[in-house]
Amino acid sequence: MSGSVSPLAPKSFVSMPPLRGVRLATASAGIKYKNRTDVLLMVFDRPATVAGVFTRSKCPSAPVDFCRANLPHGSARAVVVNSGNANAFTGLKGRHATALTAKSAAAAVGCAENEVYLASTGVIGEPLDATKFAGVLDRMQVEATGDFWFEAAKAIMTTDTYPKVSTRSAEIGGVAVTINGIAKGAGMIAPDMATMLSFLVTDADIAPAALQALLSDGVGPTFNSMTVDSDTSTSDTLMLFATGAAAEDGQARIERADDPRLAAFRAALNEVLKDLSLQVVRDGEGATKMLEITVTGAESDAAAKRIALSIANSPLVKTAAAGEDANWGRIVMAVGKSGEMADRDRLAIWFGDIRVAVNGERDPDYSEAAASDVMKAQDIPVKVDIGLGAGTATVWTCDLTKEYVAINGDYRS
Repeated sequence: MSGSVSPLAPKSFVSMPPLRGVRLATASAGIKYKNRTDVLLMVFDRPATVAGVFTRSKCPSAPVDFCRANLPHGSARAVVVNSGNANAFTGLKGRHATALTAKSAAAAVGCAENEVYLASTGVIGEPLDATKFAGVLDRMQVEATGDFWFEAAKAIMTTDTYPKVSTRSAEIGGVAVTINGIAKGAGMIAPDMATMLSFLVTDADIAPAALQALLSDGVGPTFNSMTVDSDTSTSDTLMLFATGAAAEDGQARIERADDPRLAAFRAALNEVLKDLSLQVVRDGEGATKMLEITVTGAESDAAAKRIALSIANSPLVKTAAAGEDANWGRIVMAVGKSGEMADRDRLAIWFGDIRVAVNGERDPDYSEAAASDVMKAQDIPVKVDIGLGAGTATVWTCDLTKEYVAINGDYRS
């Protein structure tokens, strides 16, 4: 948890409404530091349907393995999230810690252990003392309330400088439903599935398979399209829960993701996913700029995305942004190294509305002053047209500053 708030932080935070069927509580368990809020408990008083996507890292954390094993059951009664320790690369001790945490949560809530989901964030390789959860979770279950979303987001922060929250409403078959979401993440962000940790809850009544399809479809243009430092975490977890409370208002249960009644809900869900993912980018460690990189004219959408990520993950591009240097040659470099088809003599590049390069050379009307003005803004749009096909993609990243080095050089201090 950083001492200063990112200059890209929201000027104000949305008011998060209570959501029927879920209660939240936070507490200090002393996971890493004493007297710091470091545990979040979500309680579903009736079983909620659940969907999830997780890291593609070949070295996943013990909580990721635990959640993957429970997900096929399709039902959730509790979620326990801790900051201060990732419980990753902790061997048999890590698996024992997840088992003990789930046992404690199940006892506190009154459910089966396969209805519990876990997530941890913090230092990799340090054993997690799960005995610290036992009495804490009992108390949290009693104290949990429906209007604690902002505090919940704060509880899972590590190097984040502000809590990430988002909410939207929609209708399913004429019945109003709500989607609330929280996220954490500021570094080790190139999710390849989600972000470090994010949890969304809706009061809609949606079957597990449909919920999973909605979530899996939604992560591609949102969480899977942002990067802070190109490093995929061992702990990446994104979960979506549906309490079904809207059934009390007459909402018919949705069994299929292609049900036309889900159109407005799908749009609202994707808005929450995008909102949270951009908040993560804007809170990138040490960030002072956010870059939106759009690639058009590639051979395919997949090729466009790989080119866009090559640009977004380039340290030279990111440091140029930090220095407000309109060095479009670094964009050319990143396109060329992407491994995708590109024709130098068809390439065009824009910073904002200023075309800086076209047809394989500097634009005849290039203005260094105009391009530099674009780089002075906090939000920098970059567009690259490859000139070969119809593939398009947009990704988001932030600049790379000395502060990023300072944060990560001192991370375990």
